[in-house]
Order: sequence, then C-alpha cells, then structure tokens
Amino acid sequence: MTRKRVEVGRRLAHRGVLDRLAGELPLDAARGARALTALRRAQPHHAPRIIAEIKFRSPSVGAIRRPAPGAAASLARSYQQGGAAALSVLADGPGFGGSPLTVRRVTQACEAPVLFKEFVLDPVQVELARVCGASMVLLLVRALPLGPLQALCDHVRRAGMEPVVEAADEAELEVALRTDATLVGVNARDLRTFEVDMERAARCLAQVDSARIAIFMSGIRTPADFARLSGTRADAALIGEGLMRCEDPAEGVRAMLAAATLEETT
Repeated sequence: MTRKRVEVGRRLAHRGVLDRLAGELPLDAARGARALTALRRAQPHHAPRIIAEIKFRSPSVGAIRRPAPGAAASLARSYQQGGAAALSVLADGPGFGGSPLTVRRVTQACEAPVLFKEFVLDPVQVELARVCGASMVLLLVRALPLGPLQALCDHVRRAGMEPVVEAADEAELEVALRTDATLVGVNARDLRTFEVDMERAARCLAQVDSARIAIFMSGIRTPADFARLSGTRADAALIGEGLMRCEDPAEGVRAMLAAATLEETT
C-alpha cells in the first residue's frame, strides 16, 4: 500500500484538472442503481450473474493477455455480447497492467456497469472513478479501518456510484457487514499466499444477509468452477483470468453461463 499512498499523494498535489472535469460532469444518480439491478440474482435457482474482468497481468501469475491497442474496449464488447452483467476493470498499472484511462475506454465502449478496481484509499480516487464513467468502486477491508471504509462508502454513493466492499476471510467479512454496503464480495484467493479456497469463500458468502448482493471473487477458471456456485449464496461472480485467457471471450462467458444452467437442471 506504500506505493499506492505515494501515488494518491501525487494525485492530491495535482488535482486541479480532475476537479475541473468532475465539476463539468453531470451527476448520474442512477448509475449505481443500475449496477444493483444488474447484479442481483434473478432467482435462487438461477445462475449467478457474471462480472467479467479486464486485467492484462497480475502479481500472482504475471502476464495474462497482451495489452494491444484497443484490446480493452474490444474485450468489453465481447464480454457484454456473451452475457456478462457487468465488467471489472483494473485501474492499477504496476501490478495489473491497467489505468484509469483503460476504465474510461471500457465505459465508453459498452453499456454494462463497470467496476473501478483499484486500491482506493482517498476520496480523490472516487472522483477519478466517476470521471472515468464507473458505476461501482472497489473498497478493500484489508486496506481501511471501519471508520474510513464507511466514509468512503458514503462518498462513493454521493458520487452516484455503489461501493463494492471486499473481504478475504471471516474476520474481514465481519467488518464488511458492519458497513452499509449493498455489494459485498469475498475473495477466494488469499492475497498473501495467492492460494485459492473456493469452499471457504462460499462459507463466508453464506453469512451475507439477503438484503445485500453477495459477490464471489477470484478462483473461477473453468465453466465447471462457475457451475459449482449455483447452489451457493453468490448473486454474482467476478471472473478474471479464466475469461481473459479465452481466445473468444464472448464464448467464454456463454460457456460459463451454460454450465451453470445445466447444473440447475440436473
């Protein structure tokens, strides 16, 4: 987080342009509401919604897909055509090969709600997400105590978006559920060891009350993995590497959804 705090400090020192852009941008108060509608599972026996992620590399596996010119926008359109309910876009460069500009290009290329996925520590990053056209902003329990976490949730909503509060274990989930976030995610990957435990994540999600939208995050690589979520509390699943490695991303999304639909009928 030290690198990110330095980066945030630079943004705060040169925020004049961002303030001007934010001031010129009309507030779309319905942007976050559309994301909530898109991500809630229609019925308990239906397949979870898919949040298809655009990330070109990650600290756990290195390079995932070549970030060619126009690749992010092309991926976004393919994901949407395949049936993804929303998109997640990495705004962090050094770790994940993303940028705020990548988020902006994706929001301009498709109509699906977009999650601004970043290590958000300060309201200036929330304003950046709004200027980029995002509908949701990721907030990590691991990065913020409860008070600042809730304050950022409030700021995200005032900006017309919805916070997605992410926990990585049972203790973090307790903190997440003390916020008023509607969108609560559980990461199946241990961010320290990078090991994936889908069963643990599913158990955590079972504790998310029905008034909220529960999101299973990370660890879904194959249609069979996704099908396993049909009987869990997950309203939606965020899928990154498993779709980014598909030669045809739209077909990759369709295959995930088809596998879960088959699971429902067997």
